[in-house]
Amino acid sequence: MTVLRIGTRGSRLALVQVEQVVSRLRALDPGVEIQVIEIATRGDHDQLTPLASGSGAGWFTSVLQDAVLSGEVDAAIHSYKDLPTQRPEGLVISAVPLREDPRDALVARTRMTLKQLPAGAIVGTGSPRRAEQLREMRPDLDVRSIRGNVDTRIGKVDEGEFDAAVLALAGLRRLDSEDRATEIFGIWDMVPAPAQGALAVECRGADTDTRRRFGSIHDVAIGQAVSAERAFLAALEAGCSFPAGAYAEHFGTTIKLHGMIAPGGRVVRAKTTGPVEAAAGLGRDLAAELLGKV
Repeated sequence: MTVLRIGTRGSRLALVQVEQVVSRLRALDPGVEIQVIEIATRGDHDQLTPLASGSGAGWFTSVLQDAVLSGEVDAAIHSYKDLPTQRPEGLVISAVPLREDPRDALVARTRMTLKQLPAGAIVGTGSPRRAEQLREMRPDLDVRSIRGNVDTRIGKVDEGEFDAAVLALAGLRRLDSEDRATEIFGIWDMVPAPAQGALAVECRGADTDTRRRFGSIHDVAIGQAVSAERAFLAALEAGCSFPAGAYAEHFGTTIKLHGMIAPGGRVVRAKTTGPVEAAAGLGRDLAAELLGKV
């Protein structure tokens, strides 16, 4: 019997995500035995340094990638948005099997929407992208850095350290906590992080058997959409501290790509549409268009 060792972070959300992928794989390949191996990442150890400090590339992924390269595990499952666009030699994305709703959500202690929050309310986010779009919508709010997993961030709101926090709706849904969202932002108002809500399975390029097994659960449409978003991010040649967002809507043979950047605190947005086979090119072209506006 084939044994597949899958590496993952040990957070509750990460384990739920792994189970979703494993369930799909077992449905197609019931004879495979799967071992889930929890690996602590730098982001799990360091809960103090702001994620937007500029030193966070690979914060939640590099240790997992090292484990795949060394043969400690056969594959790693990531939140795709956490992966740096620069690909490590020897590793490939063998599947993008799932994507939850990519939008962002507000979790407010008083069940208020963003518009209802009083002036000076403290709103937490670890994302420069979210922070700049929040300030555009409500410049009178006190936007501060927040760290921790989904439960920790919600706890900081409940305990009064923050009046509200902005989190990925995907995480809330996967943890059955969508009812905590007091507002779900529209794509154009709060452009998501590239690949937000999508999962990525990474394995060694030379491991053709593992690539084949996970390739069976790859979703082509999701892969094409995420390709456009990731190409947009890569073309910006910016680190994790640069505020940028992208979301591709898949319409059969075409893709509509939304993009935003906020250099110097000025939010700039644009859209483009093109054929799915040119997804990566759409991302690069939209990045060039936005950079030309600043």
